[in-house]
Amino acid sequence: MTDIGGGIADVVTEGTDLLLLSATTAPLGWHLTQALGIPSLGVYLQPTAPTGDFAPTVTGARSLGRAGNRALGRFALRMADRVYEPAVKQLRARLLLPPLTAARMRRQQYEVGRPVLHGFSTALVPRPSDWAPHLTVTGAWWPYVAPSAQLPAVVQDFLTAGPRPVFVGFGSMAAGEGERLSEIAVRALRQAGLRGILQSGSAGLAADAGDDVLTVGDVPHALLFPRLAAVVHHAGAGAGTTAAALRAGIPSVTVPVAADQPGGIPRAPGRGPRVRALTQAGRPRAVRPRLGAVGRMVHMADGLGVGGPGGGGAAALVRVNRPLYPMSGLVPRAMA
Repeated sequence: MTDIGGGIADVVTEGTDLLLLSATTAPLGWHLTQALGIPSLGVYLQPTAPTGDFAPTVTGARSLGRAGNRALGRFALRMADRVYEPAVKQLRARLLLPPLTAARMRRQQYEVGRPVLHGFSTALVPRPSDWAPHLTVTGAWWPYVAPSAQLPAVVQDFLTAGPRPVFVGFGSMAAGEGERLSEIAVRALRQAGLRGILQSGSAGLAADAGDDVLTVGDVPHALLFPRLAAVVHHAGAGAGTTAAALRAGIPSVTVPVAADQPGGIPRAPGRGPRVRALTQAGRPRAVRPRLGAVGRMVHMADGLGVGGPGGGGAAALVRVNRPLYPMSGLVPRAMA
């Protein structure tokens, strides 16, 4: 964490207009906001603020009731504070700021209502009913894909050469486990009589020579997933690969690795996908209509467009723009 804090400080200057802080960088970026007077905006992919509606996803726990869920959520934040404490102490010394604990800074950000946008869909994770107004759920954020973009020729050829394949990829997870995971994935695909596409990712997945399994690097999910039979991935709280698979209307089999992934998708009764049904390969005709319905909801709740709750991410940015500078702690010189 100390290296991350120093790295952020190295690239941020007083000419920076805005800091967009993820859930993992915010506990460090807040101190730069205070020191330099640069406004910041939280851009989180997971619901991290305590709520009574469900247990914190990072714990992977079942609901403990409203009081228990909130207590566990506060405990999870305190544990995170302890992880950041050494880096915060060093960063504040570098910025010539008086001592302040990670926990106190976090509480200050909540008390002043610093805006946080959450890039997941309420079709999957309903906005917690007890969240403060400054916590906004915009809908999923999709990587830009040019209208003229196409899949690589080798991928196109593989897709047209046989039945829909199953995608297997773990993104930035499982580094150093590529050989073991690749062997497991390829053996499972062949035992099931399925074709497959392995995305190398940080794990370095790779298939041996054969016509039934293809290894790829970075490929736009928006172009690839609608042409697949299913996706095997590392899960999460409704963002990234999870949302892309549901948007494409295909079954999703989750293999949690770390952080919020074991918690999967917190779901209120009657909302979101039925995880058990999603993983039943023997019921594709029963599953696909529901997947299609969920996919349409995810697609409509565009985090950067106008279809999300309250107008999507674009409208949310307009709403939070005004309070950003007063909350920075210092007024930027350009506005003084």
